[in-house]
Amino acid sequence: EKNLDQRLQSVLIHHNAIRKGLGNKIFEKEQLKSDLLKIAPKILQFSQPVWLKIDQFKKQNKKILFEGAQGILLDVDHGTYPYVTSSNTVASSAATGSGCGPNSIHYVLGITKAYTTRVGEGPFPTEILGKKGDEIRNKAGEFGVTTGRARRIGWFDGVAGKYTAKINGFDALILTRLDTLDNWEKINICTEYEIDGERTSDYPNNVEDLKKVKPIYTTIDGWTESTKSITNFSKLNSKAQKYINMIEEVIEVEAKIVSTGPGREETLHIKEFIT
Repeated sequence: EKNLDQRLQSVLIHHNAIRKGLGNKIFEKEQLKSDLLKIAPKILQFSQPVWLKIDQFKKQNKKILFEGAQGILLDVDHGTYPYVTSSNTVASSAATGSGCGPNSIHYVLGITKAYTTRVGEGPFPTEILGKKGDEIRNKAGEFGVTTGRARRIGWFDGVAGKYTAKINGFDALILTRLDTLDNWEKINICTEYEIDGERTSDYPNNVEDLKKVKPIYTTIDGWTESTKSITNFSKLNSKAQKYINMIEEVIEVEAKIVSTGPGREETLHIKEFIT
């Protein structure tokens, strides 16, 4: 409780000055303290030194899985700033956030959809507007779970894909919702960017260049055979297999798992991966 007094005092000096300047209500320390002390017993039972718990697990040879919750291009340092979140979302931040050393992370598994989506504002070189984008969005249910906001839809961006694979150190890839691309006559994969007349396969380092990007597509034949719920790679039609192989070549990472629907059981393993 004594520490709480000191922390609230420091925090409120900063935030109340800003709030007052903006004409907003300022917070009273005693009310905040009272509210926090009420919820403290519920919160503190889940509080413990994470680094110590992880170290104990390592000594017991237990498997530890870190899961990233946001897209890599939302990373505050490596993403499309200022259209980013407030923290680091790259794989290496798992070590920073948990307090374990970087040598604790032995395998990085990248997850991407068979197409590209983006939530909110920001440059989106491969965006599909109009009826085609609506068709993929509706088929895949690309709407925010909480807000219901429609996600923006685009063709697979191999330039961004290769960039994210490199900065995260992907060892393998999971490709999701392949079934969403069933029954398309032609499918595009962005393999290069054109910026101010220059072609490049490297992701630009500033958002102003990204806004000027013209995507260079490789177009392949689509497929009419359904991939929905297929769990054996050999049963995928040859054109769907070719699409997967092209993505592997463009981003320079092998795909080990493909999902063919939203269900947990709608998954096929192409190759074994480290466990």
